[in-house]
Amino acid sequence: MQLNTHLNINTSLCGKVTKLQENYAEVLLHTTQQMTVDTQGLVHGGFIFGVADYAAMAAVNNPFVVLGASNSKFIAPVKVGDVVLCKAIVVSEKGKKCEVKVEAFVSEKLVFEGSFTTFVLDRHVLEM
Repeated sequence: MQLNTHLNINTSLCGKVTKLQENYAEVLLHTTQQMTVDTQGLVHGGFIFGVADYAAMAAVNNPFVVLGASNSKFIAPVKVGDVVLCKAIVVSEKGKKCEVKVEAFVSEKLVFEGSFTTFVLDRHVLEM
């Protein structure tokens, strides 16, 4: 299956799609020193949210998918050097609206979970 969305994303900051199926995606993020917030190596939660968001978009896999809302829970800290694996699955579709469940893991430990409400538009959001 071919990726059809977010084709210009910076994969060093948002991860790389490693598995793509209909209504399902996995994205892998290798955390780096650029993502740290302190001298102990804590990774900023925005990067974890970013990879989860990207995984949700990839699971929907439409060029015109946008994020409408999210409900996120940060469960455990992520540190520089951790490899984060996000698994995203579309759990419901109603018209243009898709609900996507995302879970992020470091070495099989759950570190993040979220529900992402996405919308598939008729054209690019900046052309609306």
